[in-house]
Amino acid sequence: MSMSSTMDPGFRAIFENSGSVMLLVEPGCGRIVEANRAALSYYGYPREQLIGASINQINTLDWEDTARERKESAYPARNNFAFRHRLASGEERDVEVFFSPIESNRGPLVFSIVHDVTGPKQAQEELRTREALYRSVFQTSLDAVSISRVSDGMYVDVNQAFVDALGYQREEVIGRTSLELNLWVSCEARDQFAKSMGDKSPRRNVELKLRKRHGEIFWGLASISEVEIDGVPYLVSVLKDISEVKRAEERIRSLAFYDPLTGLPNRRLLLDRLEHSMASGGSGRKQALLLIDVDKLRILNDTLGHKIGDLLLKEIAHRLAACTRETDTVARPAGGEFAILIEDLSGRREEAAAQVQAVAKKIQAAVGQSCVLAGHEFQTSSSIGIAVFGSRFKNPNGVLQRAQIAMSQARRAGRNKISFFSSAMQAVVIARGAIEEELRHAIKADQLVVYYQPQVASSRLIGVEALVRWRHPKRGLLAPVEFIPLAEEAGLIVPLGEWVLNRAFAQIAAWAKRKATAHFAISVNISAHQFQHPDFVDQVLAALDRTGANPQDIKLELTESICVDNVKDVVTKMSLLKSHGLRFSMDDFGTGYSSLSYVKNLPLDELKIDRSFVKDILVDASSGAIARTIISLGRAMGLSVIAEGVETEAQREFLMHLGCDSFQGFLIGRPVALEDFEQSWLR
Repeated sequence: MSMSSTMDPGFRAIFENSGSVMLLVEPGCGRIVEANRAALSYYGYPREQLIGASINQINTLDWEDTARERKESAYPARNNFAFRHRLASGEERDVEVFFSPIESNRGPLVFSIVHDVTGPKQAQEELRTREALYRSVFQTSLDAVSISRVSDGMYVDVNQAFVDALGYQREEVIGRTSLELNLWVSCEARDQFAKSMGDKSPRRNVELKLRKRHGEIFWGLASISEVEIDGVPYLVSVLKDISEVKRAEERIRSLAFYDPLTGLPNRRLLLDRLEHSMASGGSGRKQALLLIDVDKLRILNDTLGHKIGDLLLKEIAHRLAACTRETDTVARPAGGEFAILIEDLSGRREEAAAQVQAVAKKIQAAVGQSCVLAGHEFQTSSSIGIAVFGSRFKNPNGVLQRAQIAMSQARRAGRNKISFFSSAMQAVVIARGAIEEELRHAIKADQLVVYYQPQVASSRLIGVEALVRWRHPKRGLLAPVEFIPLAEEAGLIVPLGEWVLNRAFAQIAAWAKRKATAHFAISVNISAHQFQHPDFVDQVLAALDRTGANPQDIKLELTESICVDNVKDVVTKMSLLKSHGLRFSMDDFGTGYSSLSYVKNLPLDELKIDRSFVKDILVDASSGAIARTIISLGRAMGLSVIAEGVETEAQREFLMHLGCDSFQGFLIGRPVALEDFEQSWLR
């Protein structure tokens, strides 16, 4: 541009009024000839100080070096460079300067437009820093992390922990899928994973059974998130090896559900199979439960010792398995007793009885064969009780009780006999019906009473468990075991449970007003039938409103059987009650369906070690192993653990050695009426 003065008037108007920072600089020396108002404002200098100053005053780079760089640039067409400019305040800013040579009456000048790029540059630096950080975390994480495309499942990146965990080289994984790597143990496992991906939750936790490169099988817990990068969806998976947890879980299940001597299902699992059989027995076919008592077992134990008796039990278990089908359940519910659940019998009762009698005779013949045990020849016999039932019967304990009555009849008949539960034996059921009517009246007539059993931690009283008793007008004080099962069968457990809730809540509210008992917590047992009732949550909240009890002083004790049918509904109810301040304890933990897959999802506060494990903890290694596992699980999940049924100081010391410091049982105190409890503990 040729100008008669330093600036032509039109150009000057644009120059002065532009919102962009503009400068005119002499090439070579770098002296600022002119600066517009935006430049003065940006740099913070008065006009007289900026005009005539060297560009080096604001440029942190040497102007001559910059000019030389422009001359030596391999790209002559380039007319912009990045600088760092210093303002009058001393603050340094990143700028991009666009150059254009112009001619003026003062000779050649450089016209510069300055753009502040500090923000974008800082953002880029922060992005690079974050990317470096994420890459560092990704690579150094102890968990196996992988990124795969949603569209085809192809791995696009894995970290070192993934490579180490699965035994592959990184280059063997990238560009391949889990199917191509043969990670899946079975098609069912793969299909289950694919089904879980249908869940649209932002983050999904999935248990997977996978295979490593050299064939080793392991359990993993994958936390999976879906992310979108440049419009392409990817799955980010963080995989933890939970094989040890699964093994511990399986040990608990094995110890809790199987007889350690014979490997057969124990009483708990037998009742579970019975319940499942009843739930699925809608075809009209009959089923039967055989209860088999081994005659002369006590004689063998007394004469040759229990080790020889154990050999006999193992031999009989083998013979019973040989007499039954794969679909039948052979169990050992008690010391010298075996049970066989036979399904899919004829729909006609007479034909079903004939079928099961044939099986019973086959069993008697097999059990009656002589055997050699550690060099001793021995021959025994069996007394068999049989209960035939159909799809209408929904009470597993009732079926077992009928078979026990029939077995007792077989023993009384002279042993080595077969006896069916008959109409003559129905007198027991009729008597139970009479008790049921009395229980209905007892709830209305206020014959029930709450007893309180203390709970301690380090010998300090921390709370009580509320236990219902029945003051029967003729039979005296009845324990729960004598009427709670009946209440559940008769549909009375809901009104009975509601009565207990109101009494227990009222008592804890009264104790909260006294300084000595203000810290107390009260535990209330909730049966599965009561919890599953649609009005259960409303009943609990109504009891709180009615009594004014502090919900934080209340623990509702649930059993594991509650979680069998609908875990989602259980979690919903528990979460709603916890939002009101109530706490939850898992009662009889380890005796039912103990599984990390549901326990980890329940909003629990406490685990209770069942009395059956505490009873044998000093003489049975499996009971000690279960207790140790429960305590470790509670500690890992941040839950408190209390042992119930503690009757001796030795049991308490053993549990304390395992890490348990909260106890309940006869050693601490028996359940007693309110006045006796207050006299003993609150004086």
